[in-house]
Amino acid sequence: MKKILEIITEEIAAAFKAAGYDEKYAKVTLSNRPDLCEYQCNGAMAAAKEYHKAPIQIAEGVVKALIDSKILLDVQAVTPGFINLKVSADFLSEYLNKMSEDNRLGYEKAKAPKTMMIDYGGPNVAKPLHVGHLRSAIIGESVKRIARFAGHHVIGDVHLGDWGLQMGLIILELKGRKPELPYFDPDYQGAYPEEAPFTIAELEEIYPTASAKSKKEEAYKEAAMQATFELQQGRAGYQALLKHILQVSVSDLKKNYKKLQVDFDLWKGESDAQPYIPEMVEAMKEKGLAYESEGALVVDIKEESDTKEIPPCMLLKSDGASLYTTTDLATIVERMKLYHPDEIVYVVDKRQEMHFIQVFRCARKCGLVEPDTKLTFLGFGTMNGKDGRPFKTREGGVMRLEYLLSDINEEMLKKVKNSRPMAEEEAVDVAKVVGLSAVKYGDLSNQASKDYIFDVDRFTSSEGNTGPYILYTIVRIKSILKKYEETGGCADGALIRAFENENEKALMLLLTRFNSVMETAYEELAPHKVCAYIYEIANAFNKFYHETTILGTEDETLKKSRIQLLVLSKRVLETCIELLGFEAPERM
Repeated sequence: MKKILEIITEEIAAAFKAAGYDEKYAKVTLSNRPDLCEYQCNGAMAAAKEYHKAPIQIAEGVVKALIDSKILLDVQAVTPGFINLKVSADFLSEYLNKMSEDNRLGYEKAKAPKTMMIDYGGPNVAKPLHVGHLRSAIIGESVKRIARFAGHHVIGDVHLGDWGLQMGLIILELKGRKPELPYFDPDYQGAYPEEAPFTIAELEEIYPTASAKSKKEEAYKEAAMQATFELQQGRAGYQALLKHILQVSVSDLKKNYKKLQVDFDLWKGESDAQPYIPEMVEAMKEKGLAYESEGALVVDIKEESDTKEIPPCMLLKSDGASLYTTTDLATIVERMKLYHPDEIVYVVDKRQEMHFIQVFRCARKCGLVEPDTKLTFLGFGTMNGKDGRPFKTREGGVMRLEYLLSDINEEMLKKVKNSRPMAEEEAVDVAKVVGLSAVKYGDLSNQASKDYIFDVDRFTSSEGNTGPYILYTIVRIKSILKKYEETGGCADGALIRAFENENEKALMLLLTRFNSVMETAYEELAPHKVCAYIYEIANAFNKFYHETTILGTEDETLKKSRIQLLVLSKRVLETCIELLGFEAPERM
């Protein structure tokens, strides 16, 4: 289904042509003066130079050619040459009825779907999720859903941090506590136990303890580095321990991500890319792209257009150890081999931008990706507390994600109980649903690259630009529709009629923008555009609701028309919040 802007642009293009001017000037945009008109075309201003005419003359000629338009009700040429446009009531209602008939609300799937991989989440195994993991998970999940809705084949990969010194630290600490385990016997020949020798709680205590020791005791750190080396060289007992660490850790991570309604297709980690490193490095050497510099192996990636220094991409340290760069490059090799993506999107902290500039340039220079493979860095800003600093606990530590969600749910439970009588179990369930909307919308309503203040009081409010306010609007619509049905109403097959007042028209106009907003949100990987859109709809609906009779109107045809408008509003809002990663309760 064509976007409403396309249909209007085609109408204006035909008018430019009929008036004797080039169609290229017929660009139509949303009006920046909605008090005067709904859409506008400034093409006459640009055409004036080519046709040596005053812009107002050109605009008047175009307006004259639109006199019989069935799409546009009111067209005006305004000094010095603007063309102000208002759509006709019949065209608007006809467009909405077509949207209503379509199970995708008029948003067409991509004609040439591509395979996309989205790298988001990025937690470290053996560590609990904390607030620092929130943005990557929330933004990445929404981008994945938006891209899928656009019709693309999308693969979400959590990309676990399961390699490097942290594994050696865990192994060493466990060896000190339970030296009798078979994993530490280099001569052990039997099968290793299937059950892990630790719980998730023990694992989460082992790593910080070991990390603290390594910072105080140099010998302990060296022993951990040796354990890491032996793990990476394939020592069987240590490899078996790694499997246990992953098993226990991933199981716990899945539970916590489920609470966020975040789901990954792949649970791969850095360790999965290790087998690709030797061949990848050797190929770079053979091509003459990788060379030694101060003992390390590097690839030059600077370009003539660079205005600042871009350091070489380091592949191996002087001791032969790999780095994050090496692992990320090997992961690209693995992804290209197994999934052949057309695009890989990395949803990571924007402070890692230089790292990914190096990785992307190196991958292209060394031929790890096809020339037309798109590598996208979607960097996000910091989630800060009210003091403007990175969000912390009251004690100043990094807050575990489960504690943050628990605090939000408790706050929402109080508000749910105060708002209306409800059984305890239902109140708890509603609080979780609304609490998740508060967290996700609070994050996603900000442009990803911007830092933002995480304000629990504001985010959990049912007023203003918040998740609960959006849900409150949806629940209000559900309540009206339920009341209509309970009184025997049935609007099946009814059509949305021409608007009766300006509030109704404002809501209708917003709904027509659905496919345009979805397209922009996908193209720009911008969930905040969806948030801004549904906030506008919620405001328009609530104004319409307060100033328009819906169930009380005596005109049955008009009543059914407005019920259908509510149904469409609900569908649009529910589709959007699903793409943002949350849902609405039946009541709140």
